[in-house]
Amino acid sequence: MLVPTNRAKRGPSIVADRVRVVIAEDSVLLREGLTRLLTDRGHDVVAGVGDAEALIKSVRELADEGAPPDVVVADVRMPPTHTDEGVRAAVRLRRDHPGLAVLVLSQYVEEQYATELLAGSSRGVGYLLKDRVAEVREFVDAVVRVARGGTALDPEVVAQLLGRSRKQDVLAGLTPREREVLGLMAEGRTNSAIARQLVVSDGAVEKHVSNIFLKLGLSPSDGDHRRVLAVLTYLNS
Repeated sequence: MLVPTNRAKRGPSIVADRVRVVIAEDSVLLREGLTRLLTDRGHDVVAGVGDAEALIKSVRELADEGAPPDVVVADVRMPPTHTDEGVRAAVRLRRDHPGLAVLVLSQYVEEQYATELLAGSSRGVGYLLKDRVAEVREFVDAVVRVARGGTALDPEVVAQLLGRSRKQDVLAGLTPREREVLGLMAEGRTNSAIARQLVVSDGAVEKHVSNIFLKLGLSPSDGDHRRVLAVLTYLNS
């Protein structure tokens, strides 16, 4: 069932990166905590639900009203079986509502559905592990980034998914450093952030990124989405 929220109509934003969010989490305390966290920072939580069926219904109703959410934040394991209902619902929503961004929160990496979720589109997708979200600001930034068409992937998620891909020839041309850079790109980090993490210059990172695009066959005509396309190529190889 829907939980009462500060539902607001779409209109001129008074906050720079204000986004409309639907939260799907069966733990009432966590759901209310996420709602407060986001609303306190100027975002609109337009619905909060406790199971996958209610999530799909809520998004459909909002879309029918002409006020769809910008992003869904969903737990992986939800009623009735507490296995993979949440992430399956996320995959379905991405298929039924192509413009909808989805950020999955989980205690586990569900490899099959994580790969399917990431493969569905090159924009607006995230997968974070609950226990590894270290800061409130980090989480809110991830929600906004995904809502705006970016990516937010936990390094552990990347490590597990990429680990299955390393035997594939399509990535054989990447150097160890380029693989490392690509993993950080998958986390949604900018070139400057990657440079700080690796303790190298911005120019060095730019060169690695250009080499990655070249080796994966991503031309400049792919525009800004080349970063995500590079990650998706890696995950689906």
